[in-house]
Amino acid sequence: MTYTEVVQANFISRPNRFIAHVELDGKKLTVHVKNTGRCRELLLPGSTVYLEKAQNPERKTPYDLIAVEHEGKIVNIDSQAPNKVVIEYLERQGVYDYIKPEYKYGDSRIDFYMEKGPDKYLMEVKGCTLFRNGIGLFPDAPTERGARHLRELTQAQEAGYKAIIAFVIQGEGIDHVEPNTETDPEFAKAFYEAQQAGVQVLHLKCKVTPDTLNIV
Repeated sequence: MTYTEVVQANFISRPNRFIAHVELDGKKLTVHVKNTGRCRELLLPGSTVYLEKAQNPERKTPYDLIAVEHEGKIVNIDSQAPNKVVIEYLERQGVYDYIKPEYKYGDSRIDFYMEKGPDKYLMEVKGCTLFRNGIGLFPDAPTERGARHLRELTQAQEAGYKAIIAFVIQGEGIDHVEPNTETDPEFAKAFYEAQQAGVQVLHLKCKVTPDTLNIV
């Protein structure tokens, strides 16, 4: 996926989950953060960040913060990006006969439903932006929704679907994601139960630039 009209700025602060203050062309500016996670290890004062200009010129926040430089590499933090790159990836593969995003299953909307011959698949997508000691960790903040989705996948697997959880790694140099037990023990418990039930785990590595994110 490719962004349009991306500019570079310096991060100042993040007063709440939804906005950040940055310095752009010598001026302080309030921008929208496209990630409600903590991102504490990434959004540090003085960090170089990348902004995409909003399509609506009347919007109060004229830019979206989509990426940040961290330890010499770019990390995409746009929480809407993982599903977009996964649909591109699935269509590029040409493996499935049918792909439907946002599929209602149980009490949840699972990100993708696919068919290949007689087999039916359910795939839940999670974007990973937290990296420690060469490993990706998910989530970076507690997520009841994430644990619920994993339990839905476990039920689907037991009901005959081929269930998949796909971690989109939104930074380079990481090839493996593990549940962040310290931050969200309930998600970790649901993850290991899903894995034991046969749910497939995909670790999708990406090529990241200031204005692109693509699964490789």
